[in-house]
Amino acid sequence: MANKGPSYGMSRDIQSRIEKKYDDELEARLVQWIKIQCGSDVGSPDEQGRLGFQQWLKNGVILSKLINSLYPKGSQPVKIPDPPPSMVFKQMEQVAQFLKAAEEYGVVKTDIFQTVDLYEGKDIAAVQRTIVALGSIAVTKNDGQYQGDPSWFMK
Repeated sequence: MANKGPSYGMSRDIQSRIEKKYDDELEARLVQWIKIQCGSDVGSPDEQGRLGFQQWLKNGVILSKLINSLYPKGSQPVKIPDPPPSMVFKQMEQVAQFLKAAEEYGVVKTDIFQTVDLYEGKDIAAVQRTIVALGSIAVTKNDGQYQGDPSWFMK
């Protein structure tokens, strides 16, 4: 995002449409589920809205904890570094590991966001869609790993 200048014309229209797809109410529900699913140690976004949600998930650690929490202890698919990654490529690699694990869990490719959607804030609504798809699959599997209200997600 550092080298991204202002957008004009069609680029601005497209970005505006993408940003309108972001759902603040859905964000609140997803944050609530992630906190219940992963435990309160994941904290909360510093601020509500697209930017706060992006910053909260950006380094990939919370997403990795989320996917790991859907597996039994000892068979978690994503290694979580301690301390959390601070270098850009390591953070993007952590997000990529989450995406790979989400696809292996059953999220279809069309529901999976691209790493830059989250990292550069290009399409945070796509990030929401991926988390919703993950929650829906977790509810559908009904394997005892899902925490929270099953009515939050469609089966």
